[in-house]
Amino acid sequence: MAVELTPNAASHVSAMLRKRGQGIGLRLGTKKSGCTGFAYVVDYADQIEDDDIVFESEGVNVVVKQDDLNRLNGLQVDFVKTNILNQGFEFHNPNVKEMCGCGESFNV
Repeated sequence: MAVELTPNAASHVSAMLRKRGQGIGLRLGTKKSGCTGFAYVVDYADQIEDDDIVFESEGVNVVVKQDDLNRLNGLQVDFVKTNILNQGFEFHNPNVKEMCGCGESFNV
């Protein structure tokens, strides 16, 4: 089981953690949302909970709740910047069976 960051994503997360001045990594999860079922949740990880799984990817800790792992196993997170106003994380999840038309939610 694994969740990984691309070098671009790891560089962005590292820079944001330095700017923030605290945090131990990136927290990834899911929540029920949208017309298809789930949406990604991205946040800073400030601590490790008992039900967290920690992956190290490109020198950055990626923290995932055990309950989310079946939806996120194999996930690759990239950070894409097309211009100064259009940048963000892209998720490449091999578990996704369908996505809603707007791309905001997915089902596994």
